[in-house]
Amino acid sequence: MAAPILDANAPEFTRRYVNLADPRLGAQALEASDEFFAPKERMLNPEPAVFIVGKYDDNGKWMDGWETRRKRVSGFDWCVVKLARPGVIKGIDIDTSHFTGNFPPAASIEGAHVAEGTPTQATQWTEVVPSMTLQGNTHHYVEIGSEQPFTHLRVNIYPDGGIARLRVYGQPQLDWSSASRTELFDLAAMENGAYVVGANNQHFGPASTLLMPGRGANMGDGWETRRRREPGNDWCIVALAQPGVIKKIEVDTAHFKGNFPDRCSLQAAYVKGGTDSSLVTQAMFWPVLLGEQKLQMDKQHVFESELAALGPVTHVRFNIYPDGGVSRLRLFSTLV
Repeated sequence: MAAPILDANAPEFTRRYVNLADPRLGAQALEASDEFFAPKERMLNPEPAVFIVGKYDDNGKWMDGWETRRKRVSGFDWCVVKLARPGVIKGIDIDTSHFTGNFPPAASIEGAHVAEGTPTQATQWTEVVPSMTLQGNTHHYVEIGSEQPFTHLRVNIYPDGGIARLRVYGQPQLDWSSASRTELFDLAAMENGAYVVGANNQHFGPASTLLMPGRGANMGDGWETRRRREPGNDWCIVALAQPGVIKKIEVDTAHFKGNFPDRCSLQAAYVKGGTDSSLVTQAMFWPVLLGEQKLQMDKQHVFESELAALGPVTHVRFNIYPDGGVSRLRLFSTLV
């Protein structure tokens, strides 16, 4: 069974950047003013929210998210979330899926950068998302323009209610200054700061999934394109976390059996200047890092001796022929 077709209305940042509020990467819901009906941790669940008819617990209807009791005093409810990595936030999704008569009328989000430990009463919070009106059973996408890195967010709901999911899409900020120049790092890993610049097709699964940690959990946990009915091939472009010399490549087709690509190749370049959108055209002419290689179903493919000596690069174009699904892409590299 294929993964669900992606939401065509979701902004580009949901496909390009890592969800910094993903508990699989280390994000945590630390503290909440109230969680009577549904625990705060549920708001960070990486799976889409569900509604189960007839399911109740000791406090009432079971809801898939964070839900507070009806507030009978002045004030508002809040939840503090520790991000998986310090990062610059590109966009946020406040998702009220399945919350209809119990969603908050409004919400805002503040951010803080806490070098060590957790936020305290003395922590200075910066407005990230001004108070905005919410609707029930809706994804609320907000693009963020700030370049300020944050480690924690505080989600405020006015005055009470439930949020199904919180997604915080951004770019991790790591200090590479003291990192080894001989050790291999996966510079295509989202948790290290890599992101997807673009892809020609993401019908069944976003290309950004290629950069997630671990092996794919199932066939829905990967990049999968539609069946190609015309000449050509599918591709995606990845910006490396840091400039590096790629020494080893891993292409993992875990769980893709009747729909894995027949072959793959990679091109790479050291890009200076320009914009992400301009790279789409440039990438067609980048030098070949890895010539076309046959792929097999449900397998981790490792390429080392087949790589061309291109020196330091900042971006790669990953080509699959003619179409299909790949679970993960790893680019093990030395820093420059």
